Amino acid sequence: MYEIVGLTFPFFALIFLGYLCGKIFKLPQAGLAWLTVYIVYVALPALFYDLIAKTPFEKLLSFGFVFTALFATFCAFLISAVIGAVLTRGGLANAAIQGEIGGYSNIGYMGPPLTISALGQAASAPAALIFAFENVLHFSLVPLMMALSGRNDASLPRLLLQVLRRVMLHPFIIATICGFVGAYFALQLWPPLQQMVTYLRSSAAPCALFTLGVTVAMRPVSTVPWEMPFLLLVKLVLHPFLALLFLSIVGDFDPIWVYTAIIMAALPPALNVFVMAQQYDVYVERASTSILVGTIISVFTVTGLIFLIKHGFIPHDLFPSGG
Repeated sequence: MYEIVGLTFPFFALIFLGYLCGKIFKLPQAGLAWLTVYIVYVALPALFYDLIAKTPFEKLLSFGFVFTALFATFCAFLISAVIGAVLTRGGLANAAIQGEIGGYSNIGYMGPPLTISALGQAASAPAALIFAFENVLHFSLVPLMMALSGRNDASLPRLLLQVLRRVMLHPFIIATICGFVGAYFALQLWPPLQQMVTYLRSSAAPCALFTLGVTVAMRPVSTVPWEMPFLLLVKLVLHPFLALLFLSIVGDFDPIWVYTAIIMAALPPALNVFVMAQQYDVYVERASTSILVGTIISVFTVTGLIFLIKHGFIPHDLFPSGG
């Protein structure tokens, strides 16, 4: 267990360090702007390009794995949205954000570095694929649900065009597409350029996790609403179980890929949940609270999950063909 704690400690410690600095140093929120630009437009795209471009192209065509993991995430989103709608009766707009609390893991800031640290470099391909396709899912679901709730006056064709543009022009998605191209042609970057990419990808996780802590520290935190435990139960417990269940039903996936999907699903709610809530002015304070509380609880749940995986207590297939 000491080894597992040592594995996860740096990730959560960076978040806590950012949170502590956010509480101690009373600097304006605008101070995060350029660091956020660096993370979103430079460091993380470099990380995702490098992960994907160095993956054998045939592994990137594992669409059975991708869509199975994606279906588990969609189910977690749907269950959370229904729970939120029933418990709070806040309408479709609120339900969209509540669904994101249960379905949108911190797959960008924490996902790849944590899974690679826990499972080795072989986790890079499934982590990158889950990240790319799940972001497409989330960036599409919320605008559509907000439109159905009446918070977007655009016609359906115009709305679909807006969603498509937002998805395809996102720096993470552009980096992923470039990574696919690099993998297909087995591109080798000019060594000085590759060294720069290495520097950038190495800085992505520390900067992103520290920024996450600062951002959460600067958000208003209300009392924990009574629906929050149910939403976080979906996020931290049910979501990873659904990933294991559906991947087992489809069957015969590489154990490292299955465990990567489980860990990615078990991560706390993404900071983008708050960004979406703020963008549509829906469920804002409670979204902020969910990220803070979910991140604190995940220190124990994610560490425990990795311990169970590393010591063989969680099978990679619930229904082995030889069983």
